[in-house]
Amino acid sequence: MKRFHVHISVPKLDDSIRFYSALFAAEPTVLKPDYAKWMLDDPRINFAISQRGAPAGLDHLGFQVDSDDELTALQNQLAAADISVLSEPGTACCYAQSDKHWVTDPAGIAWESYRTLGSIPTFNGSESTIETKACCAPKAVAVTPTPKNSCAPGSNCC
Repeated sequence: MKRFHVHISVPKLDDSIRFYSALFAAEPTVLKPDYAKWMLDDPRINFAISQRGAPAGLDHLGFQVDSDDELTALQNQLAAADISVLSEPGTACCYAQSDKHWVTDPAGIAWESYRTLGSIPTFNGSESTIETKACCAPKAVAVTPTPKNSCAPGSNCC
């Protein structure tokens, strides 16, 4: 089963933890000095925040899956649509090791499809804070092509 994933960069982690804990009526399931994550079932979402020096706001979106078959299906979906994919098998990201695939939407928002393999003790698997300032979204993920049936400018197709 898929779980929607949202990662937001925040300027003050403690303030954001208080806010999102109240909003979700739940404490984080993962809490680190620079990172917090809520694994919610209603709605089914993996919601993460981090304070790593990136500008405040949306860092990336994605889908977390439970199996290799689901991850392969998502990757095949993107490949069938002729969307460029950056694959990162066994990569360290945030506080987890994962197999993942990245794409960028036409507006420049990074999307990841991934399966978590296990947790790791340090952010992005590095002891250095210089190398791991921001989250793991690649800076230059290939931009997706414009679909042939995309909406015309100014239309209300969404």
